[in-house]
Amino acid sequence: MNDNRSRMDLDRLSPYVRVALDHYLAPGWKIRERALFDYELLYVKEGTLRVTLEEGDCEGVPGDLFLFKPGQRHAITVTSDVPVRQPHVHFDLIYLPDSPDVKVSFKPIEEMTPAELAMIREDVCSAPPFELPTRLSLRNPSVFESMLLDLIRDFRIGLPYAGAAAKGAFIRLWIHLLREHAWSVNPHLHSNWERLTKVKQTIDHTPEQDVSLAALADMAGLSPFYFLRAFSQAFGMPPVKYAQTVRIGKAREMIQFTSLPLTEIAERVGFRSIHAFSRAFKRIDGVPPSFYRGKNA
Repeated sequence: MNDNRSRMDLDRLSPYVRVALDHYLAPGWKIRERALFDYELLYVKEGTLRVTLEEGDCEGVPGDLFLFKPGQRHAITVTSDVPVRQPHVHFDLIYLPDSPDVKVSFKPIEEMTPAELAMIREDVCSAPPFELPTRLSLRNPSVFESMLLDLIRDFRIGLPYAGAAAKGAFIRLWIHLLREHAWSVNPHLHSNWERLTKVKQTIDHTPEQDVSLAALADMAGLSPFYFLRAFSQAFGMPPVKYAQTVRIGKAREMIQFTSLPLTEIAERVGFRSIHAFSRAFKRIDGVPPSFYRGKNA
């Protein structure tokens, strides 16, 4: 098992697409228990199958998506009388020096050599920030299906820069999947998305306005407590802090690209005094406003 363990975040995301196939499994086909070295996304487009996991069996029907993780025991059996069409992708989420050399495993862990065991990637999808289950339900399978088939088509054609194109296509696919999962876990975010983005856009376009949680919640038509929780989950920080960050960002631009006095810039972004502005600027940005004016000079 790879010992280079660290918490996965999107800044480290550098996928390597190993296999991308639009494949059929015949009726009665079985894949015996195995464990993968890498990840596999398997989408059921036609037919039905049964996936056997350590925690039990689950059925796969058209529109279902499975994410098999490194080292995870699983077996697959076709249960329909028609072939199962199963577009799938094998990938590493983070490119490693041996990524081009690793093959797809069809062995159980007990039959692997020490060298093969060392090829099993770190499973970063079962822990924060992803925490993705093996079986995923999609709100709109046709959108994901179209993206997946486009990725597979481009990968198989092998045009110039196919590897880089596959990386970009996979990142778009992965972000779509993460959003689907986030909305399924937090359905209130999806149902209130327009209200939340309306408030965010208002903050973005009017950074000079001094805002309060109550006023922003009223703009969204939600209770302050509910709005605070939903906005923080959607955009990664509380709304008042986000507004402060936008104001400081606008001030930073004016300091760098204009010759306006700092006192005037402070007024333009809604601060009543240069002292309050300087304190807020250093709290948000980590340096005083004069830092950027010095750079500009």
